[in-house]
Amino acid sequence: MAKLSTGLRNKLLDTAPLKTIFNLGFLEVYSATVPADADQSISGATLLVRFSNNNTTTGLTFASTASGGAITKNLAETWSKAAAGTGTATFFRLVAAGDTGTLSTTEARIQGSVGLAGADLNLASMSFTATTVYSCDSFTVSLPTL
Repeated sequence: MAKLSTGLRNKLLDTAPLKTIFNLGFLEVYSATVPADADQSISGATLLVRFSNNNTTTGLTFASTASGGAITKNLAETWSKAAAGTGTATFFRLVAAGDTGTLSTTEARIQGSVGLAGADLNLASMSFTATTVYSCDSFTVSLPTL
């Protein structure tokens, strides 16, 4: 199950909706030991790909409305990017624009597993090769009932 950072949980309870928090943020896929939670630093991890809007430097957006307790990627966008590194994906982070990647209880982040099926983020392949362009065709954030 994906993990929400302390900063994200506080912001959701305090100041803003998820789609506003992550507006123009990025979906990053890493190869390394998965950090214990989304507050932890990603030092030592290899960034494989940082998905953006259509392989540019522009961040990502979500659908205009949520439904059934979930919100999807903006279907008008192509979430893609040329890989920054070569390796096998082990986890992802959805980060707000300007995230430093350091230990933080204030940064808004979602961290989860990566797999071919049954993971928090399902990809067509777990293997990435530097400079090859990859895409993420589907991404949904769901919040549980309490």
